[in-house]
Parts: sequence; structure tokens; C-alpha cells
Amino acid sequence: MTRGYARLAAVVLALSVTLSSAACSGGEEAPARPESVAGGASALPGPAPANLALRPAPSGLPGAPAVTGALTDGSPVALADLWADRPVVLTFFSSWCTLCAERQGDLSELARTHRDKVVFVGVATEDEPQELQQYLREHRVEYPVVLDEDGAIARSYAVREPPTVVVIAKGGTLLRGWPGGVDAAALDGKLRELVLAS
Repeated sequence: MTRGYARLAAVVLALSVTLSSAACSGGEEAPARPESVAGGASALPGPAPANLALRPAPSGLPGAPAVTGALTDGSPVALADLWADRPVVLTFFSSWCTLCAERQGDLSELARTHRDKVVFVGVATEDEPQELQQYLREHRVEYPVVLDEDGAIARSYAVREPPTVVVIAKGGTLLRGWPGGVDAAALDGKLRELVLAS
């Protein structure tokens, strides 16, 4: 009789474990989704507004280097595709750069202000993925960010160290660069003066 109870208890225990496991993996709850990667393809702009009026780029200025790279989520991006229909602002930065961090909030706000008219693109040089993601979230960077792990993109734009800001006209004309960065008010003025029709 003791053996019968022991066997029955073992069967009941095995059955309850099986049922509880099935209930946990029954699919009623959606699996946890990983947090999206800041600066990835989801931050790329949509089509330019049909009524976007731009001043033509001054003649005699050099063309910007048409580099390609990978965004923070691994998606490929070509700068020439971005400046095909509107101006681009490149912000060269690193998460460990103190001056970059001081100015990033204002740059992020400026990018939101000009969202449909100008494409802001971050270029993160020599950064660690975890620190970069923390920086992008902390400073509310909502635009795409290209990884420049070996500094090749920075070198093509003659950037020696972050921060540096570069403005490129629609079509790829290199309009202006600011080694050491620029405050948001001055950049806003230059965008309106050089790029955006009044």
C-alpha cells in the first residue's frame, strides 16, 4: 500500500510539473521584446516634404566625402542617399567627450526642430556600444548614428577630435564645418542663412 501511494504521488508530482511547464510556455503572453537600438535604422528620416524650398548651394565649394557606414543597429547607410533630397548636419562625437555631452541636449532639440527639413546624423568615433547607447538615451538623440570605430569617416572629413559639426547642402556640397563644435543657436542661424529658404 505504501508503494502504491508513493507511485501515485510520483505520478501526480510529474503531472503537475508538466502542466505548470505547459502553462508557462503556453504562448498566452508575448515574448519579451528587446529594447530598440538608439541611433539605428528606425531613426532614419522619411521622405522629404514635397514643398521643401532650399537655397541653392554657393558655387565653387567642394563636395562632401560620400562615405558609407553602419548604424548602431548594423544597418548600412550612405551619406549621399541622405543628402540627395535635403541638407545634412553631421555631428562627430564620442560618449566620453565632455564638451560633446554639454552640447548634445541642444543639438538633439535642434534636430527635432528641423526634423523634416534637415537630416542630422551622428558619427560616433572610437566608442563602446554600451556606453554609446547610454549616451544616446540620456541625451535624447533621436537621429541616426553611424559607427566610426576606426576613425576613417572622421579622417575623411579632416576631423581630429570630437566635437565637430559639418553642414552639407542638398546634393552634397560641403558648406561649413566647426572643429570644436558649435552652439545650437549659432548652428540654427547658419542653417537658416545657408540652407533653408526664408
